[in-house]
Amino acid sequence: MSPAALSKLLLSLPHVVEDTPFGPETLVQKVGGKMFALYSPGGEPLRMNLKCDPARALELREQYESIIPGYHMNKRHWNTLILDGSLPAALVKELIEHSYGLVFASLSKKVRESLS
Repeated sequence: MSPAALSKLLLSLPHVVEDTPFGPETLVQKVGGKMFALYSPGGEPLRMNLKCDPARALELREQYESIIPGYHMNKRHWNTLILDGSLPAALVKELIEHSYGLVFASLSKKVRESLS
């Protein structure tokens, strides 16, 4: 997946804002002010961190060599996806939506309602 395609997919989700709090080399996607994805578009291969349910995170790491514990993140709740072409595009999209959903659900009711 190219950085442009990844950015388009991430920004297609409702209320997503892209930010660079860690410097211009790392793009961070947030919903309601909370991070759900980050990646460095210049990385080769492209790597992306996504939030994940802890039990599912372990299952994914066992099933796919290209899914590893989150780099520089809480390894229980975050995975790093190595986007070298070995992961099905549908799975990548599903995991992005899963991460987004986890973060959106964790927002306060007031913030969720303000986004709707």
